[in-house]
Amino acid sequence: IARGEGLAGAGYCATCHTTKGGQPFAGGYPMKTGFGTIYSTNITPDAKTGIGTWSEAAFRRAMHQGVARNGSHLFPAFPYDHFTKVSDADVSALYAYMMTRPAVVAPAKSNSVPFPLNIRALQAGWKLLFFKPGRFEPDKAKSAEWNRGAYLAQGVSHCGACHTPRNALGAEKRDKTFAGAPIDNWVAPPLTGANPSPVAWDRGELTAYLRTGISRYHGVAAGPMSPVVHDGLIKLPEPDIQALAVYFADLDRAATRSASLAPALQKAAAADHLNVGSQTDPSARLYTAACASCHYNGAGQPNPLRPDMALNSAVNLDDPTNLIRVVLYGVSARDGAPGVVMPSFNRFSDGDVAKLAAYLRATRTEKPAWPDLDKKVAAIRAQGK
Repeated sequence: IARGEGLAGAGYCATCHTTKGGQPFAGGYPMKTGFGTIYSTNITPDAKTGIGTWSEAAFRRAMHQGVARNGSHLFPAFPYDHFTKVSDADVSALYAYMMTRPAVVAPAKSNSVPFPLNIRALQAGWKLLFFKPGRFEPDKAKSAEWNRGAYLAQGVSHCGACHTPRNALGAEKRDKTFAGAPIDNWVAPPLTGANPSPVAWDRGELTAYLRTGISRYHGVAAGPMSPVVHDGLIKLPEPDIQALAVYFADLDRAATRSASLAPALQKAAAADHLNVGSQTDPSARLYTAACASCHYNGAGQPNPLRPDMALNSAVNLDDPTNLIRVVLYGVSARDGAPGVVMPSFNRFSDGDVAKLAAYLRATRTEKPAWPDLDKKVAAIRAQGK
């Protein structure tokens, strides 16, 4: 049961199977897809509305084959294309854990998937095209720790479900695994060497980020990543966090990018001094008034409580969405460091937010300017928090 609890945390089961204000694992959480809204189901052991009458074999079939107890195909919003890699022993542990949760009466909500996409039988065709069942196969050329990280990332943690772009039919593009993708009005960045951060995600930074949600060189876990860290991965034992860090550091080519640290820190320190004497620039004045007092690090090591904007992942991404969302809606104490809150600046006009984003992009990076920022800010504001 304890092992199953850790695996359920690694898979963020409660995140998707708990609606706001609802009981854990009782379902009802809305997942907006390109094909309509799908509501998560009740996976507590309630006999009528949950999985209380499911045998372990039925549970395993759902995990490994994407088939429900009644024989109907599950929508791939349930990431069985990842769970198929989970070992039989771990599925048994998950089953044992779920069957010891408090039973909650919570009937399933009706999905708003239009005809004919709502026909479950059609999912068989989707599976023929995009689903490859089978357990995880270790890479014999890699270490046991690397393989443990790969097993978790590719399987129960289903990292690619958010960090891999999808095709027109909603399947992950396997030739672009972990290449980054839009998710829940945010952008999940690349987890490979294509990540544009000026400092590599090495084992140490990944370990800190996955354990605490904070990286001194990259920022904090906000948006959809916040519950992954604070509700899910927190239940993983330290060796598993280390294994995930080893795996993703290798994908990010951290070993070959390690030389980027010193130059990046020098550029960051130089960028901080750009604000001095720039008071004739309206964008610089705006940054100095609203941001500089917290985000100034000088020539020292970056303070993880005051993310350096020259190193921050959101400023370096090709898409400004994450930066704009943080400016508009801030970072809560839950998402950031304990006791540290970034306030929202949603009272700023769209033009002022666009100026801030453009200023940071121009002065903190050597990357091309983001286009149509005013329209982008307006669109993100319209989406709401």
